[in-house]
Amino acid sequence: MAIELDGVRVATTMRTPGHDFELAVGFCHNEGLLDGHRVREVKYCANGSAAATAFNVVTVSTGGKAPRPVPRLTTTTSSCGFCGTDEIDELATKLPPVSGALFDWSAMAGAPALLRRHQDLFETTGGVHAAGVVARDGSVTLVREDVGRHNAVDKLVGRALLDAELPMTGQAVVVSGRASFELVHKAWAAGFRALVSVSAPTALAAATAERAGLQLAGFARDGSLTVYVEG
Repeated sequence: MAIELDGVRVATTMRTPGHDFELAVGFCHNEGLLDGHRVREVKYCANGSAAATAFNVVTVSTGGKAPRPVPRLTTTTSSCGFCGTDEIDELATKLPPVSGALFDWSAMAGAPALLRRHQDLFETTGGVHAAGVVARDGSVTLVREDVGRHNAVDKLVGRALLDAELPMTGQAVVVSGRASFELVHKAWAAGFRALVSVSAPTALAAATAERAGLQLAGFARDGSLTVYVEG
């Protein structure tokens, strides 16, 4: 799916169809492209017929208020998008530290099992990831699935932005698979207090979470987890 911001194509991502507007808005927010400006409209294919492009082009509009983005020629995938401490330093200049009271890890340990109950596409295909918003009591309040873990998180954030619920202060995000630098970046950009994954975090992800003040845990399975960053 191609994502455009104010008529400029900013990314093309391999995605699972569904919640496309959330994905486009969440991506633009998490990449800092909106620069705090309100999304005025989201629609398929700004030029021509949406059906002609198989609903694979989504345009996000701020009415030209957001800084004009630099067109991107690369395709985003489910792998990490950035590497190195320079990127962490750059994020720290753009994003404030995560705020809010710390999460109780004992409440978070059961979140992956709750997430799994809502993974209908995974149940059918065995080939998609999921991300969920977690409340302080450990309940999972919103779930999105996608072939890419990063897309699933973008969809959550896009839903929150469209509902005027950003930043996600006082909430956590749980993801299937490992916790990459990219996922920590998105959690930080959205203001989540904690990130929990069912697999391991990368070293760069842990370093980024430490810098952000983001709680980070991995290997969350069978009611237990491993804490990497206390927050």
